[in-house]
Amino acid sequence: MKTSPIHSIALLLTLAGASTAQAHMPYVLPTLFDVGKGDHITVQSAFAEDAFLPEVAMRDAPFHLIGPDGKDLPTGPVTHLRDLSIFEAAIPADGTYRVTSGQRAGRKGKMFKQGDTWAMRGEGAEPPANVEQVEVQSMTLADAYVTRGQPTETAFKPMGKALEIQPITHPNGIVAGSGAIFVLLFDGQPLANADITLFRSAGLYDGRKVAAQVKSGADGRFTLKPDDAGTYLILVRHRSAAPAGSETPYRSYTYTLTFDAA
Repeated sequence: MKTSPIHSIALLLTLAGASTAQAHMPYVLPTLFDVGKGDHITVQSAFAEDAFLPEVAMRDAPFHLIGPDGKDLPTGPVTHLRDLSIFEAAIPADGTYRVTSGQRAGRKGKMFKQGDTWAMRGEGAEPPANVEQVEVQSMTLADAYVTRGQPTETAFKPMGKALEIQPITHPNGIVAGSGAIFVLLFDGQPLANADITLFRSAGLYDGRKVAAQVKSGADGRFTLKPDDAGTYLILVRHRSAAPAGSETPYRSYTYTLTFDAA
């Protein structure tokens, strides 16, 4: 079996231009990625500045699983501590499950245009005079995949909404030293030229927190090669006009995918 290690949050700290390490990110972290013949998993979830170092519980997230048949499955009761949220979920049949926080609407803020890019209005900071300001809301989604028995791929089917990653290489089969292929999507379509960061859980101990930084190709594809065995987190951020009827005209999307490299 493959195992994983187990302030006030500013989710809208950056939409553009700031260091990835400075902004909080959501994550879900199962205790096992390969449950063997087990019938359940235990999952922790939180917002964190460093990958897998919980700081703020992920309250109000619609946690659920997507089963090997593609259908939604509930979790057990969610316990919210101050630093993290914890739940158990049944794994009733063989195959691969998508463990997800579900799309969570978060804080609202403002951003302003500097040249051709949008920058977040910092807490207590004022933008330059005479610049356009717009309201923006954070949207967060965190995923991981766990497998009981033989791996399957039905749970990989994109939701077709917001920011998400579709695995091409099965996440439960990623091996240290080998490349793993993914596709970055936004509203179901490939998202090109997006910044993608890979974090190492071991970086909390040896200081090498960022394992790779790449960009998605014209077809949304990108490849990551974890050099060492351990648990990793892929982080992507994207800003976009919000769908009609949304609470704000713009949204800031943050997506993470947790996986284990053998």
